[in-house]
Amino acid sequence: MPFLRTDGPNLYYEVVGEGEPLVLVHGSWNDHTSWQPAIEADIRASFRVVSYDRRGHGQSEPGEGPGTRREDEDDLADLIEALGPAPAHVAGNSFGASTALGLAARRPELFRTLTVHEPPLVAIVDGDPAALEEMRTARASIGAVLDLLRQGEHEQGARLFVEEVAVGLDTWDRLPRSTRETFVHNAPTFLGEQSDPDWAALDLAALARCEVPVLLSGGTESPAWLSTVLDHLAAALPGARRQRLEGAGHIPHVTHPQEYVAALKGFIREV
Repeated sequence: MPFLRTDGPNLYYEVVGEGEPLVLVHGSWNDHTSWQPAIEADIRASFRVVSYDRRGHGQSEPGEGPGTRREDEDDLADLIEALGPAPAHVAGNSFGASTALGLAARRPELFRTLTVHEPPLVAIVDGDPAALEEMRTARASIGAVLDLLRQGEHEQGARLFVEEVAVGLDTWDRLPRSTRETFVHNAPTFLGEQSDPDWAALDLAALARCEVPVLLSGGTESPAWLSTVLDHLAAALPGARRQRLEGAGHIPHVTHPQEYVAALKGFIREV
């Protein structure tokens, strides 16, 4: 099995297809397998696609202690430089989108394009009263999830996160068994991510200096506060493009892979 040997944890990765490099960065609770529907929707026909398990997820090793998003960013940089060549197209979902944006603010030379779907960067909207009100219910639900995880109730915490934060009510039991098992396996890493005081922050001034073409995508069925985060990112990145995925939610590469791939490929072709 292929592992990227780093100074930190070893990272599991897979490569398919040929062409310019496209690195896929998954969100919390998931691993590289969450990208499979999008890969099968024919991304591999256009790119050399690299999907990997972030530290503490799937087959990748955990780091020492709870870890930080900065460490995830450094892992992504190592991956691009080792498996590139850089610059690479990068697409990230949720926490993976936050990771990609954080690295782009620091190392824009590693990116050819950047596509991000609904990064949960709640710290950048702290001064927006309307956004804080939109997030009130989600914050309460996430707090309840963390309480369950601290008690070792990983499956109950995963179910609550899926149904009250990420996807919607009565959806947990409809997920494939393998997907539910992945969520439960990665639950402790989510608890560690939330322990990082900077997990939801972003240097908007540094990001604004980034000249990489950026696509900011959101689902029409996602919570309103995620769209508000995208609004704040768009204000910091006046050259960024917006994309609304009709009928999709927080993980469109899983639920609406054809539409997601069409938007991704269309954006990259245009720029």
